[in-house]
Parts: sequence; C-alpha cells; structure tokens
Amino acid sequence: MINGSKICGISDLNTLDFIINHPYPAQFIGFICNYKKSSRYVGVEKLKKLLTLDKKKSNFVAVLVKPDEDILEKIKHLPFDYYQIYDCTPEEVKRIKKKYNKKIILALTVSNQDDVNKYKNFENIADILLFDSKGYEKTQSFNHNFLDNINSSKPIMVAGDIKTDDLDNFKDKPFFIDVSGNLESEKGIKDINKIDKFLNTVHNISS
Repeated sequence: MINGSKICGISDLNTLDFIINHPYPAQFIGFICNYKKSSRYVGVEKLKKLLTLDKKKSNFVAVLVKPDEDILEKIKHLPFDYYQIYDCTPEEVKRIKKKYNKKIILALTVSNQDDVNKYKNFENIADILLFDSKGYEKTQSFNHNFLDNINSSKPIMVAGDIKTDDLDNFKDKPFFIDVSGNLESEKGIKDINKIDKFLNTVHNISS
C-alpha cells in the first residue's frame, strides 16, 4: 500500500495553495533551493514569500544538492521540516543534521543495484530514504524493482519519472511516491489538473 505522496519543484503561490488545501494534500512539498540548473529552482527571497502560507497537514522540504554553508545559513530560519540532501557523505549529512536540527530525507541516485545498497551507509542518519534517478533536473527513470530487497526500518520514498498512470505498480509497496516533472504542462510549470489527478489517485490506492 502506498504510504503517501510528495510533490517536488513548487515555485508559485497558486500551486502551493492548491496542494495544501486539496482534500488529500501531499504529505511532503519540495522546493529546489540551490540547484540553479533546474527550471524549478527558487531563490531565497521568493522562498520567503512562498513559505508564508500555512502548511497545514503538509511538510515543507528544502531540496539541496551538495549544499554549502552559504545556502544553509540563508535558509536556516525558513519553516522547512526536512532537508532533502543529494551528493553528500554520511559525515557531511550528520553535521548538517546536527547543526541545523532538521529531519533528513537522504536522496540516493540510482542506475544499478549497487547504488541502492548505499542506503546502508546513511541508515542511522536519515529519517527517510529517497531513491531517485540520476537525472537531477531532467526527468529520468530507473528500474524500481531494484528496491525490492531493501531491508530498512526507515520510511522509503521513490522518485524517477513516475507517472500517475503508473501508480498501480506501487499499490503493494509501502512507499511515499515523489513526483515533479510529470505534473507539469511545460518544463517547470505545474499543472493543477495533473496534480489533482495524482493526489486523488494516491488517495484511492492508499485508502
């Protein structure tokens, strides 16, 4: 059974308001904080405006690719519940978690089974383990069957070109489903109708 959903790459107030106030809101909403190659990147000043909305039942997630001290200091007072971290060593993640007192979604990019098995290095640090493709700002997939043999007590989140019509493939998996590009009408622009269909479908499968 799907555990819930995350919608990533939010960059405007109307979309954020729609997700938060949906009958079945996403449990996690992600904002691209420091990866400027992404069309979904949001600067700190814009983040300050976006994050004034009452998050209600959702968690706000700062998506950070190998973050440096500069960005971490700039966002430390913003109301993020989680930091989603890519491309850091276990020691770096541990230091960030301790210094900024945030829950961690540890993102591992996957192209083979060995990439998946790296979760064992982060299991005692992460609050949630996220398995994503190596596409970063590009929408790419990976073989989600690689995740069948994970033996972890931590919640599992899965990304990587997952479409709403694919969700039945995950109905027996206790995963959080993380979607971004497939909820867009054009690159970087979220589509309210696609978001609505995604959230309703997740609810119907998980209830």
